[in-house]
Amino acid sequence: MFTKAQSTLAETILAEARKRHLKLATAESCTGGLIAGCLTAIPGSSAIFERGFVTYSNEAKTEMLGVRSDLIAAHGAVSVDVATAMAQGALTHSHADIAISVTGIAGPGGGSSHKPVGTVCFGQATADFHHADRVLFPSTDRTEIRTLALDHALALLLELITEKTTD
Repeated sequence: MFTKAQSTLAETILAEARKRHLKLATAESCTGGLIAGCLTAIPGSSAIFERGFVTYSNEAKTEMLGVRSDLIAAHGAVSVDVATAMAQGALTHSHADIAISVTGIAGPGGGSSHKPVGTVCFGQATADFHHADRVLFPSTDRTEIRTLALDHALALLLELITEKTTD
């Protein structure tokens, strides 16, 4: 189901989090649980992976993660502001130490000139750090965009674990 590279990266993420006694949470929209699925495909992940939220609708983002509806209205669901709020909400609504979020336009429709298909925003949060970035993946293929988003999210998660936390 997942590539060898994705599985290896997920194993590394879990090993690094285990070394640091960290619990992980995900908040996913356009990836629909792929990040959580990749992490939980690894045996022993239950000791590290605390929970995942699949918040595909705006209502789910608001109800499950506490993302303010006025924030979504002002910036759109696909924005660094909402990605940040999703990651922070995943922390607030879990027992995790680290959260990653993803929200984007996987296509083939739904894009605009301001936010074309392939626009994906990623949020990262710990108790004392939060960051979000926006990536435009050079594709209009839904499966490819979701796969690229998974790869990017896993890389960000490993970076967050290894660079923003201590052993």
